[in-house]
Amino acid sequence: MSATSATAPPPPTPPHPAAQTGAARPRPAARRGVELCLLVAAVAISVCGYADVGLARSGAAPKDALSYGAGLGGLALLAHLAVRARARYADPLLLPVAVLLNGVGLVLVHRLDLEPVLGPRAAPAQLVWSACGVGLFAVAVLLLRDHRVLARYTYVSVTAALVLLAAPIAFPAVNGARIWIRVAGFSIQPGEFAKVLLAVFFAGYLAANRAALAYAGRPLPLAGRLKGLRRLQLPTGRVLGPVIAVWLASVGVLVLERDLGTSLLFFGLFVVMLYVATGRVGWTAAGLALAAGGAVAVGATEPHVHARVRDWLHPFASIGAGQGPGQLAQSLFAFGDGGALGTGLGRGSSYLVGFAAKSDFVLATVGEELGLAGLCALLALYALLVARGFAAALATRDPFGRLLAAGLASIVALQVFVVTGGVTDLIPLTGMAMPFLAQGGSSVVANWLVVALLVRISDRARRPDPQGPAPERRRPQLPGNPA
Repeated sequence: MSATSATAPPPPTPPHPAAQTGAARPRPAARRGVELCLLVAAVAISVCGYADVGLARSGAAPKDALSYGAGLGGLALLAHLAVRARARYADPLLLPVAVLLNGVGLVLVHRLDLEPVLGPRAAPAQLVWSACGVGLFAVAVLLLRDHRVLARYTYVSVTAALVLLAAPIAFPAVNGARIWIRVAGFSIQPGEFAKVLLAVFFAGYLAANRAALAYAGRPLPLAGRLKGLRRLQLPTGRVLGPVIAVWLASVGVLVLERDLGTSLLFFGLFVVMLYVATGRVGWTAAGLALAAGGAVAVGATEPHVHARVRDWLHPFASIGAGQGPGQLAQSLFAFGDGGALGTGLGRGSSYLVGFAAKSDFVLATVGEELGLAGLCALLALYALLVARGFAAALATRDPFGRLLAAGLASIVALQVFVVTGGVTDLIPLTGMAMPFLAQGGSSVVANWLVVALLVRISDRARRPDPQGPAPERRRPQLPGNPA
């Protein structure tokens, strides 16, 4: 072999047939089979928990364990078929995580129903509300072909949200807060649905004005004298005014209703979505400063909030005064009694927490009976749900969908943080419901709607381009010339 042939470049690699013809790339796997397998595992775990409660309390598995599993499995199958029919490329983890959280919540409410001092049974009603939530999930997935349609109803959404927030003012307070509408034995918490509508409004408005929010405006006062603030600018009042007015109106109504937990949720949602829309860290710092100032002012002037702040700072004060432990102290005792692995489902003393064991302090039952390991596993499920929501936000190509997915994921994250921080004495109690876990029909239905919107957005983000890539233009090859 000659030296010339030994050093000659290799022949050019022929282009892929798809590049020559301009054909579409291979479609990514829909992974609906993976979703179905995970749903079976989620239902099985819930049924095992239900049976374990019966074994702990009576020494035998409940007779209705199979019917419970069949009911939960039927709901999961209905949601799966809706996703398979209209959202084939949706994230396969969103629905199974939601079903597992809902199933664990039903088990915990059933377990707490076995304590007579905690009031009438709530598990049957919770199961009915769960069925309504899954039904709403299926309807949303089947009828909402494209999430971008919601951007047309930006101002309709904010009007409906403000009406829902203001409606409970006309009804009596429950446990110090006016957040319920009660008519003829039927009750609903409209703020749970208002949070979804406000997320739609913030996403629609910020997507339409994100450029003006990020770049237009005037420097902050005293920005020239402070080196770190020289680059920060306030948007014009014409652009930022409407969204701040809506936020102030919603928070003001909630302050009148003494629902500071939802006020904190809306404030966090506003700051997160403003940061996602503009990419300016200064908004986060300003939001935290305003939140701290508002919390101090409300805590000093509102007696209901001041009492919760006092309990947060001194959770064991009632013990020293000879009045016995309060709910927060009992919650901390429950976490300590659970240790690393817990006492086992049905073997704890959740009745000591009191009437809020099924709602505000349901996480204390998890910490006592499932221990630190079970609590971390539960929080990991919430983290996975939030992470997949943000993944859908990053993958979607339209600004409205990106903002809406980020806002919906932030709603779940903020709720979990506020509730967990309250029952562990990290922050003052707010009275919010743990998503999918605590007793509350409005919360369950609204959170299923959140999951439905995330499923729809993730389907749009993962769906392949039907037209495929444009054909690649290659310069003609001459014999003997390398590519």
